[in-house]
Amino acid sequence: MTPADNLTEDNVLDNFDPRTLPKSFYQDPYPTYEILQRRSPVHLCPDGSYFVTRYADLVQIYRDTRTFSSDKKKEFGPKYGDSPLFEHHTTSLVFSDPPLHTRVRKLIVGALTPRAIDRMEPGLITLVDALLDDAEDNKDFDLIDDFASAIPIEVIGNLLDVPRSERGPLRGWSLAILGALEPTLTREQEERGNAAVTEFVAYLKGLVSDRRRNPGDPDTDVLTRLIEGEVDGERLTETELLQNCIFILNAGHETTTNLIGNGLVALTQWPDERKRLIADPTLIGSAVEEVLRFESSNQLGNRITTGTAVVGGVEMPEDTRITLCIGAANRDPEQFGDPARLDLSRKPNRHLAFASGPHTCAGLSLARLEGRIAIGRFLARFPDYRLRGIPVRGGRVRFRGYLSAPVLLT
Repeated sequence: MTPADNLTEDNVLDNFDPRTLPKSFYQDPYPTYEILQRRSPVHLCPDGSYFVTRYADLVQIYRDTRTFSSDKKKEFGPKYGDSPLFEHHTTSLVFSDPPLHTRVRKLIVGALTPRAIDRMEPGLITLVDALLDDAEDNKDFDLIDDFASAIPIEVIGNLLDVPRSERGPLRGWSLAILGALEPTLTREQEERGNAAVTEFVAYLKGLVSDRRRNPGDPDTDVLTRLIEGEVDGERLTETELLQNCIFILNAGHETTTNLIGNGLVALTQWPDERKRLIADPTLIGSAVEEVLRFESSNQLGNRITTGTAVVGGVEMPEDTRITLCIGAANRDPEQFGDPARLDLSRKPNRHLAFASGPHTCAGLSLARLEGRIAIGRFLARFPDYRLRGIPVRGGRVRFRGYLSAPVLLT
């Protein structure tokens, strides 16, 4: 899109290309989404792919896994070549179809039952309160580095039973691997991503070897469950096991960090809503759902057609690549009244932040619990916190969050 800040409707329609977006888009993509949704909801991009922004169209695609495949081998082959990134992203749960998707999902979900999630709550409260205790004397407190990103790393580390002394590299590996999913990949991003996958796999081989010798409780230890579990008589191959351990860390870390950070920043920008939540803490459940809708942690998804398909009246041939814009669908006025307003008591709120259909996020209950405890307890401890300067966005299209958000704790 050029010029960078020209958001006239004709300019958006003529020039929109996910591979060449202006800097202003990374700060606020929603005006562009609104134009596309209203004028060209199934938008043909210069590379022949389609960018889909309507809620109803995304639901159709999510539900029809036969017509709209999640398998990324055809798309990622030219992008990554024969590389660690290609092996990872074509083996992980989110970018696979049955039977692999079914086997891995059943094993993960089996360790994230409501009872298992309930057992995590006391430890999560202890973790959050310890971070808030540390924040009391931190004059350079950052919502992301010192709080939001620390919570999911510990939670996922506990799920996989990663020794605490070995968790230091996890966030860096996650950011590098997910950064390589951007529509346009720089050489630096590619090198960082491949190095991160290689280092992560090497680390996990040792962890898996140790867990095979000393298995944990499969009801609470996801890694033991993945190692020992069977679905229809089949176990995961070594590659499937290692790459989906990486996926669990990446999926649980990035999106939850963004949920917490986006929520706490948004509350500084909508002071009346913050006052409502402080006055009525029982709103925290619906508040988390509204943050997920309003600033979806994961903004984009992708599918490829397995045959002729029709989306929003547009016919697409086999092997057509489709980008699902979750961030736009969650602000579709056909589904949400006054969608650009943060309304912490919004009901109904059937957002798509966790996708829909067979690919609904396996860890959604855990993410919600982390969001409720982190945002609710932070607000109770520091009700008058305020931003100290302008928070810095992560600079990515697919994952919407902040790299840093310095605040004053009063």
